[in-house]
This record gives sequence, structure tokens and C-alpha cells, in this order.
Amino acid sequence: MTELITLAAATPMFEVTDKVLVFSAAFCAIALAAVGSAWGTGAAASSAIGAWKKCYAQNKPAPFQLMIFAGCPLSQTIYGMILMFSIMGAELTKPGIWIFYMVTGVLSGIAIGISALWQGRACAAACDAFSETGKGFANQMVVICIIETVAIFVMAFSMVLLSSFAK
Repeated sequence: MTELITLAAATPMFEVTDKVLVFSAAFCAIALAAVGSAWGTGAAASSAIGAWKKCYAQNKPAPFQLMIFAGCPLSQTIYGMILMFSIMGAELTKPGIWIFYMVTGVLSGIAIGISALWQGRACAAACDAFSETGKGFANQMVVICIIETVAIFVMAFSMVLLSSFAK
């Protein structure tokens, strides 16, 4: 405990504050991505449950593929987590640099989260279509993966931006 107090007393205040703000930026990246994943999986899962109910009511087999659609928006939380770790590794070279990391974390988290939300809506439509026809799974997955690509691009470009700024 004594070492911690000595370290805190020896560390300039701006370094501690900047580190806290950078960690807040990192949490924004995963939290906002996770909010979108929650909305997206909620929409897709609700549609899957409704589609299964229709299948059971019509004495048709309930397609397991709807589970895949329901889980698709979860991957955006992983992209937010990867971005979170990249932001947490920030080198605080000068006071106020935290603003760059905060803007990157918030905007990237929002973009990734919106991708998950819309992917969930597309997955909900795919659940409905596939449960009624039993056809088109590959086509539906391709379209869903196009939406996923937006989140991958945001994560990748954010990481490039973070690494180029640190130089």
C-alpha cells in the first residue's frame, strides 16, 4: 500500500487523468458495440422464436439454421473488444492526447454498434424467409456478411489510425 501511495505522489496528475480518460475511451468502444449487438441479437432471436412457433404450429421441422442468424450480430462485440485493447495500449506522450482516443473509441463503437443493429434486422428477415421456404440460406448469409464487413472495416481502419497516430 505504501508503494502505491508513493507511486501516486510521484506520478504527474495529467498522466493519471489521461490514463483514466483513455480507458474510458476504450470502454466506449466495446460498450457501444455491445449495445448494437444486444439490439441486433434481440431482433434476430425474436424473429427466430416466432418463426419456430409457426413451424411447430404447421407441424413442420424447425430449422436449426435460425440459430446462426440469431447469433450473427454478436461478432461486433468482439470487434469492439479488439478495439478496446488497442486503445488501452495507448502511449500518452503529451497532455490532452486522450481526446484523440476518446473520439476514436466513441465513433468506432457507434459505427460498429449500428452495423450490429442493422445486421440483426437483416437476420430477422432471413429467419422469416428461411423458415417459410427452407431455401436461400447461402444468399441470406452473403447479404448478412456484407453488413458485417462495415464493422470489420471500422475496426481495421480505426486500428490503422491508432497505430499511425502513435508514431
